[in-house]
Amino acid sequence: MQIIEVKSVAEAKAFLEFPYQIYAHDKTWVRPWNHDIEQVFDSKKNKFFRHGSCTRFLLRNKNNKIVGRIAAFINQRTAKENKVGGVGFFECEDNQLSANLLFDAAKKWLQQNGIEAMEGPINFGDRDKWWGLLVDGFTHPTYGMNYNPIYYKALFENYGFKPYYEQYVFNYVVNKPVPEKFGEKAERIARDKNYRFEYLKKSELDKYATYFHEVYNAAWGSHHRFKPMALENAKKILQTIKPIMDPKLIWFGFYEDKPIAFFIMLPEINQAIKKLNGKFDWYHKLKFMYLLKISKVVNKCYGVVFGVIPAFQGKGIEAGIIKAAEEVVQPLNKYLDMEMNWIGSFNPKMIAICESLNTTKIKTLITYKIMFDPTVEMKPHPIIK
Repeated sequence: MQIIEVKSVAEAKAFLEFPYQIYAHDKTWVRPWNHDIEQVFDSKKNKFFRHGSCTRFLLRNKNNKIVGRIAAFINQRTAKENKVGGVGFFECEDNQLSANLLFDAAKKWLQQNGIEAMEGPINFGDRDKWWGLLVDGFTHPTYGMNYNPIYYKALFENYGFKPYYEQYVFNYVVNKPVPEKFGEKAERIARDKNYRFEYLKKSELDKYATYFHEVYNAAWGSHHRFKPMALENAKKILQTIKPIMDPKLIWFGFYEDKPIAFFIMLPEINQAIKKLNGKFDWYHKLKFMYLLKISKVVNKCYGVVFGVIPAFQGKGIEAGIIKAAEEVVQPLNKYLDMEMNWIGSFNPKMIAICESLNTTKIKTLITYKIMFDPTVEMKPHPIIK
């Protein structure tokens, strides 16, 4: 077997195309947009290259057939503190030797760059995409969420990876009434006329970007390794999702006309992407917009991010904003289910909100970690209290 570091255009294409060998007969898999994957490894489009580096590897067997791939990357902002790198975009035949060779290649590259441990599978980017190994709930993946064969768990753990933390996906049936206790909290908020909730207006995107920026920085300011978001980045985020957003799924909460909360949901576009086979040329763009805006293919939505500034946490704002959204979204009869994605095991408050809504936990993913020196004990995730 031979490990090849991706250098050429042909090798990059082979890296992109290989997953089809693994999932050719898996009807649940959704092939990601090619450009979504390519942008991760494009230094002109991925901002993480400003403070990091990455590489990719392919594995060929004795018959010169590609049987696996992996990416390794370093985020210097976190590596300086804990000397941890990452691996991701792992795909492999059901063979432990093949998996070990891929993990070894990533490990060697990371060690050469002063790294002492690696987490995976993770993304060379933000945590909202391609993060964690699916270990339970092998159903249709939400946009940007990892999906993998069930045997990958054994490949990781047999190599020596240990669970670092878990991520959950909860499903909420849109057209059922909120639980009584949850509704009581929402009614209490509604009786106080200082509170109000409204959904985004596309014609005033910059105004809502300002609200998003203000609440985001306040809500996450005390979190470990938090880096404040610039207003321009907030504007860019809303502009990026503008083509696919449904304004009635994006909500903001106010107290005395000052922004205190937001709840951003998006249509579950993987239901449309599944029909595009990874392509996004002009024809497939038109087909995608038809599937998203006109057809009834997309009947789910998913929660992207939920934030409440500290001074208003624990006061029922979550119930108020969800109840307000429910009263607008339910009559649309467009969305049957809403998935609440990427709820970390280190986020008990958000887990409690999901449980109070009588949601169903439908997926579990694990982010693994391995110390290169087996005598060094792995410390708990820093956000876990």
